[in-house]
Amino acid sequence: MKTYAEINEKIKSGRAVVMNAEEIISYVEQKGLDAAAEEVDVVTTATFGPMCSSGCFLNFGHSAPKIRISEAWLDDVLVYSGIAAVDAYLGATQLRHNDPANMYYPGEFRFGGGHVIEKLIRGEKVQLFALSYGTDDYPCRELRTYITIDDLNQAIMVNPRNCYQNYNVAINTSDKSIYTYLGHLKPNMENLTYCSAGQLSPLLNDPFYETIGVGTSVWLAGAHGHVHAEGTQHSGVCTRTDNGVPSEGAGTLGLTGDMKKMNPEFVRGISLKGYGVSLALGIGIPIPVLNRDILKRTTVKDSEIFAPVIDYSHEYPQATGKFLTKVNYADLKKSEIEINGKKVKVGSLSSYSKALKIADILKEEIISGKFLLSEPYRKLTADVPFKKMKIAGN
Repeated sequence: MKTYAEINEKIKSGRAVVMNAEEIISYVEQKGLDAAAEEVDVVTTATFGPMCSSGCFLNFGHSAPKIRISEAWLDDVLVYSGIAAVDAYLGATQLRHNDPANMYYPGEFRFGGGHVIEKLIRGEKVQLFALSYGTDDYPCRELRTYITIDDLNQAIMVNPRNCYQNYNVAINTSDKSIYTYLGHLKPNMENLTYCSAGQLSPLLNDPFYETIGVGTSVWLAGAHGHVHAEGTQHSGVCTRTDNGVPSEGAGTLGLTGDMKKMNPEFVRGISLKGYGVSLALGIGIPIPVLNRDILKRTTVKDSEIFAPVIDYSHEYPQATGKFLTKVNYADLKKSEIEINGKKVKVGSLSSYSKALKIADILKEEIISGKFLLSEPYRKLTADVPFKKMKIAGN
């Protein structure tokens, strides 16, 4: 048994043994679980991919004369202003107003909230246009200016839902192409897409939420952030394999971090034809090796993690809950996979190589003493199921 305090003391003194979630698999096979649990202190996990439920709070500072912003746009992307005079929330999936790409090429979405967030983190200028109804203490009714992230008092990424524990594999059984948040799905099961780092993914290495909870320190696109809440749509009640790993969506995390300290390499605005815009994020989370059971769960392999293959032409939009089959991530990493007797091309919206790079960056930060662990002050719920929307009259 180890404690957070003991592991942090080893980190501070430069004695901590840290491995990423890929390295630990072969290491435990070689050394044995008990010996490895005694030696290894931290396992780093990571993921990189689209995370729609993301956004940021921004404070613009007060103008002279002052304005109580009631409506505002950043590079023509609407921000939510119903907070305070010069506070706003920018959502990653908010579309640009009258996007010419969508006007002239229906289904094309070239720019939105995720792209503005990327521009800010890159240090680029964005245009702020703000309107107000005017009051005695806030008389200004309209302003237009250009800002960078350095002009803002605060730029705080606050994401309601990141790091899905597992996720769907999307396929299309219809005879026409469809466009989804998991990309272009060709007709007659010509291709399938998925989005997960598999054996590197944080919550797949902590399936029962033993170490990742509210208050856990995380590496969020280069900034040192934390889990601020259980993520929206979190559901610890799920179908699990014999080793306890969820074989469907399951857990999620609400994350926050200082955008001014983020690295633009790991924050990318993305456009999805026929669906909209989003934000791809890089996230790393350390798992302390408190005991042998926790270490054992970090040795989960892609071949042991299964995800449901869902027909996005019917089953997904109709929310039937049916799936064609389940496949493991080792097979998904191949160029082709067989589904119901047919060979299907595979594509991924997440980047395993980026996730591995993040896990290694976090590993080096821990080894060098720059990143300490934090014990969660509240665990994620494991006994609350996901609720579907109730439609009045049904």
